[in-house]
Formats: sequence, C-alpha cells, structure tokens
Amino acid sequence: MGMFDQIKEAMQMRSEAKRIQNEIQKIKAEYSNGGITVIAKGDMTIDKIAITPEAYDEVKAGKPQRFETMLFNVVNGALKKAKDATQAEMQKMMQAGGAGGLFGK
Repeated sequence: MGMFDQIKEAMQMRSEAKRIQNEIQKIKAEYSNGGITVIAKGDMTIDKIAITPEAYDEVKAGKPQRFETMLFNVVNGALKKAKDATQAEMQKMMQAGGAGGLFGK
C-alpha cells in the first residue's frame, strides 16, 4: 500500500469516526424517580435535569441527604440507560458495516 493510499484510508477512518460520534451525540436517555427527571446523551453528558416542587420537600423537611441520594441515583440511572443505548447503537452500526473503516475491511 502506497503512502497516498494510507493517507486516503486514514481520512476515511477519520470521517467514519466523526460520523459515529455525531450519531452517538443524538442518543438521549431519560430516567425519572421521586419527582426528578434526568436526560443523558450518548456522549455521557447530561442534557437536562428537571425537579418538581414535591422533590424539594425532602430538603424542606430537613433531609437534604435524601434528596441528594435521589438525585445521585437518577443521574446514574440516566447515564446507564444512555450507555446501554449507545452500546446497542454501536453494535447495530458494526453489524451493518457502518464502522468498516475503523475496524478493518
């Protein structure tokens, strides 16, 4: 394989990696519990946190640790759902040959 072919293949791999990254960023997973809702994206960032007034009742009642625990669990639940969805999408893309340039032809 000549140098030009190697450069061309590297550019194709880079383009494919960028496409996959864009697809992953589109994935969103929602998890709710106790009046707290979190939406996580496929790149493992949090897109949104929504808290109902009722969820603050724990804090008002002098139990901020309980609220913190609920928030912690909901954030982790959303991130796990996003991770699972991302892995499933990656498997689908690999089976469909969408990552051919990255994983060999």
